[in-house]
Amino acid sequence: MNDTEILRLQTRCVSHEIRNHISICEMYTEILRKNLERDGYQNPAAENALECIKKSLKIIGNSLLDLKAINNIAPQNCNFKFLAEEAVNLAQAYILGKNITINCFIKNTGTIFVDENKFLACLVNIIKNGIEAIDIKGEINVTGEVKNNVAHLKISNNGKMIPREKQKEIFKQGFTTKTTGSGLGLHICKSNLLAQNAELKLNKSTKSVTEFEITVPVIV
Repeated sequence: MNDTEILRLQTRCVSHEIRNHISICEMYTEILRKNLERDGYQNPAAENALECIKKSLKIIGNSLLDLKAINNIAPQNCNFKFLAEEAVNLAQAYILGKNITINCFIKNTGTIFVDENKFLACLVNIIKNGIEAIDIKGEINVTGEVKNNVAHLKISNNGKMIPREKQKEIFKQGFTTKTTGSGLGLHICKSNLLAQNAELKLNKSTKSVTEFEITVPVIV
């Protein structure tokens, strides 16, 4: 067995084990939900947490399919505003232990033809990066609007500045400014968005603000 065959076998084994645990998480999520309903216990925070877990598990499962196929993009008509607000909701989990506020304002909306799970994963990853750039206290601003049949989504943070000499390299595979980073996050985001006819770029990174922007055509 050569190295390629070994790697493929290991990939299938790891994927299989992850899927097993995803199934367990999905099962217990539903058990918790049914028990809450049975006991008449209503808690918006708990319900939101269960929905976020469900959505995250779906994104993980979708990502595992990438191990089996080169092009695993399954676009569908999606509401631009809904996806932006859903990403903000999912990213809230990463601010625990920090005094960070995520502000979201979507001026108007439209229909975009994207892979819901992959698009969401990219948005969450960019927001998460912004949260990690903030030491203790700060804010993330997510603003969006549709103009001239193009949806524009800007995600900014007031955390650490990306060094000026490195700003042109941040989308390269393997590049990272984190001591424990893999250098894959932004590269994967840009690649996945390009496959969905969307573009990701860094608008600016200064001592006061770092801003990324995603643009994607709106169906008219």
